[in-house]
This record gives sequence, C-alpha cells and structure tokens, in this order.
Amino acid sequence: MGNLGIYIQVPFCASKCSYCNFSSQVARADVFGSYCRAVEQEIGQLPRLYESRGIGQRLLDFSVDTLYVGGGTPAIVGGERLERILNALRNRFRLAPSPEFTLEVTPGSAAADFLAWAHTQGVNRLSIGAQSFNDMELRSVGRLHSAAAACELTRQARQAGITNLSLDLIAGLPHQTEASWEESLRVAGTIRPEHISVYLFEVDEKSRLGREVLRHGTRYHAEAVPDEKFTAEAYEAARAFLRGQGYIQYEISNFALPGYESRHNQKYWRLEPYIGMGAGAHSFDGERRWANETASEVYVQKLGRGDSPIAEVRWLSPQEQLEEFFFVGLRQSEGIDLALAGRRWGAGRVARWEPTISALAQRGWLERRGNTIRLSQQAYLISNEVFQEFVTV
Repeated sequence: MGNLGIYIQVPFCASKCSYCNFSSQVARADVFGSYCRAVEQEIGQLPRLYESRGIGQRLLDFSVDTLYVGGGTPAIVGGERLERILNALRNRFRLAPSPEFTLEVTPGSAAADFLAWAHTQGVNRLSIGAQSFNDMELRSVGRLHSAAAACELTRQARQAGITNLSLDLIAGLPHQTEASWEESLRVAGTIRPEHISVYLFEVDEKSRLGREVLRHGTRYHAEAVPDEKFTAEAYEAARAFLRGQGYIQYEISNFALPGYESRHNQKYWRLEPYIGMGAGAHSFDGERRWANETASEVYVQKLGRGDSPIAEVRWLSPQEQLEEFFFVGLRQSEGIDLALAGRRWGAGRVARWEPTISALAQRGWLERRGNTIRLSQQAYLISNEVFQEFVTV
C-alpha cells in the first residue's frame, strides 16, 4: 500500500482577476449548495465511477497523507458545506497520521471565525494568494483585497493556531516597479511565512490581461505590464532576497524554510499518485491521467443523473511516463535520478536520452553528477525550453 494525495477543487471566486488563466468562475451563491453536494456524491461513488471508466480502485485503499482544498476561493462556499465534503472524505479514505492539510485562501475571504473552524477541521497549512503588497498593483488586476488585508490574514491565521503559511507573489504585474517589487519582498520577509511561491506573469490567450497584451491593447492596464527583462530581473531579485532570508529554493517557483516544502505539490513533480475531485480536477495513478468535466454546470448535471463526471482518461505509454519524469522532475532543484528511471522504465529507454542530456550539459543548461541531473542555476528562466527537449514530437 502506498500514500495518496487528494485535491478538492472549489472553482468559485468573488471576482475574476484579469491575469487568471484557471477555470475559476464568478457564480451566484445559490449554485454553491448544488456544487458541494455533487462533490460529496463524487466522493461517495468513486468505486462505481472508476469502474465505469476502467480505472482501477487500488488507490482508494491508499493512506491519504496530503490533502489540498483549492480553487477558486474555497471559503466562499462556507465552512458548513466544506465540512460536509471533508466528512465524506473521512468516510471514504483512510487518513495517515499527521497529514499535510492545505487550504487556499484569499485575503478578505476568510474571517477569524472561519480560520478557527478550519483549524478544528485539521487544516495545518494555508496557501495565501497575496500576489503583491502594493495596492495599485492589486487594484489593476482586479484583486478585491489590500496589502493590509493580506497582512491581517496572516496575523489571524497565526492566532487561530495555523503554523504553516505559504504566500503567493507574482512578478510582472501591471505598474510593478523595481521599488514596489522590493517592497513586496520586504513585507513578505517581515511576515516570514514558512513557504513562498514566486510566479511570473504569463502572457497568454487564456487570460483577459494576457490577450490584451498580445494584441497591444490598453484595457486591463495592459500598457503598464513590465517587459520580459524586468520580470526576469524581478525573479532573480526574489531568489537572491529569499536565499538571504534563509529560504531554500526547492522548485523553480517555490521556496521554503527547511522542512516546510509542500508535500502535496511534491507529489506532482515526483509522479506520485493523487486523486482530484470537483469540476476540472485531475488525477494520476502512475500509468494514466484522468480529468473531470471543467464546466461546473456539466459536472453537477452528470452526477445528478448518476453519470460519471470524468471527461477524459489517458493511458501513458512507458515512453510518455519517462518524458514526464524528465520535464516534471527537473522542476525540482534536487534534480532527478537516472538510475531510478532506469529501474522503473528500463535502462535502454533512459540511455536513448543520453545525447540530449549531454548536449544540454554542454550548453550549460543541465548539471550532472553521477546519475543525478538537474537544471543549472542559469537555466531557471529558460526552463520551458529545456523541458521541450524531453518531449518526443
């Protein structure tokens, strides 16, 4: 028997940020009840749902050592509905001793009484979407909270007894300057959460702001988005600052005080099994990936009819599994073990990648010590280019 991670998706927000490229939505409060009941139904019917799609049920007997409730803004549906979902999980799964239990929260969405309730439910880690500690930057992308509200949330979380806090920051927001970024880093350092994630603003078609930047428009403060050079320098500044504050960079975007790495997220990078429930949630058992319907309305309707909400099941060939091992595992600062890959997928398959590994090492993008390879420090900002080298076209 192994260990399992569980992710619960709550795809609702009070507002949609202009940079958001996730499948979250602003919805009327009267849909929260039906959605949460559908998640309870999915949890209770997992054996039947998996059988109907040819998915093995062995994962259902695994011990759950990480639990992550995210979105979206889970607090928006209220503690009572979330508690029913958690009770359904406890009835279906066996929890390991001292599981890591993360809840995503947005400043302004979780009052002191909600945080106290969360602590009683076993939540021992908060992932806080601060994004910035500059009010102009927050307003420009549609965030409803202020920098002061983010600071207050961390204070209330500590008071509620939650001792593991993670802060999200975004480099490259509209109106961001070197001075404002340094101030956001300074405030984060003063709060001293156990974990900090630093993301780069993505210019893509999946967000309103990204589309506007690509079209050279002016809506959503697109003209105030810094250029790539600024964003790269901001990322490097964050790495240097956090290193000086005692944080260890254990993944491209993630920094932690020793012993506070996200155990749940490490499952994704190490290709360990996890089950996702809720609209748009993904799952992985080592050999196949499956995903639920993305639209919450369709998800609820299918479960209401007794149908499976699983929209896609994809088997991964050994070659595809090995490719994922490279381009997901190399996100970790510790790198990956080629000997482990050889035992899992065969030394012959791994050997076929030796010319690629050698070429990337010669360019200075990979470092190799024995059977361990990892990204070089200078390759962090071009990591996607490196990962593409491990994808068979």
